Amino acid sequence: MTLYHGSNVVVSEPRLIRQNRFLDFGFGFYTTTNREQAIAFADKVYKRRREGAKVINIYELDEQIAFKECSVLQFDSPDEAWLDFVFENRAGSYSGRVYDFVYGPVANDDVYTTFTLYSTGVLTKEQTLEALKIKRLYNQIVLTSEKALSYLKFSGTLMEEN
Repeated sequence: MTLYHGSNVVVSEPRLIRQNRFLDFGFGFYTTTNREQAIAFADKVYKRRREGAKVINIYELDEQIAFKECSVLQFDSPDEAWLDFVFENRAGSYSGRVYDFVYGPVANDDVYTTFTLYSTGVLTKEQTLEALKIKRLYNQIVLTSEKALSYLKFSGTLMEEN
């Protein structure tokens, strides 16, 4: 499986670095199988940090081996379990089991509005799940442990024009 990580720097040796914000799937190294999503993220990071370049880091992961030898939480769709998991992680209140890999839909910019309406109580859980069914969701694979990172093999970068 080819994975991408958008950044403003080359990340040939990924590390687990604590963030100062709460993300969808919690703490970890975020990747995607969608190259266009990684390009868009690299653009955001570059604009936010105003240094480096728009870098799409490329990795290979033998998911047959990695997922067999590690603990994996996989969401196939934005269902109730996914919504609860993302909501708790974004709130910083998740206290459940920690997995080596978390794999599933990512709430892109279009979905953030729906998610915000849910988190502020404007939409019910049912309304939120119904609204998410019509959104185009990308995916993310988050590596949350050193064990998971050991299966990730750096294979190069793509540089986007600034």
